[in-house]
Amino acid sequence: MGLLDSIVDVMNNQAGGTGTQGNLLTSVIGMLNNPDIGGLTGLVQKLSAGGLGEQVSSWISTGQNLPVSGDQLQAVLGSSFVQDIASKLGINVADVSGGLASLLPTVIDKLTPDGQLPDNANSLLEQGLAGLVGMLGNKTA
Repeated sequence: MGLLDSIVDVMNNQAGGTGTQGNLLTSVIGMLNNPDIGGLTGLVQKLSAGGLGEQVSSWISTGQNLPVSGDQLQAVLGSSFVQDIASKLGINVADVSGGLASLLPTVIDKLTPDGQLPDNANSLLEQGLAGLVGMLGNKTA
């Protein structure tokens, strides 16, 4: 299964890939494609540095994913970051942080199927995310 297939699978397993979860997945993809964050590697580093190292390690490994709360993610990503997503999607901050807590472990897990960050993680994302965002646009409309 390719990178795009893995992410689409995540989308389809999260509330049918429509509505809020589909829109949040689009936001996660945007986050991974944001140069300020540094792609998958930068996001993993940010979450780990923010005190979520054990959780993030479990998402990357081939074992069971440890849970994370919306409050934990909001603390690490920043309230303004989560608020910006909520404003763009027209939903409340608690729904965004809770949705991210549900999606991020699965997305990071699917992007690291061999139990480690791929050497070319960011270039893989750059190659595939534009096409996936286009696909999501069709599914969430």
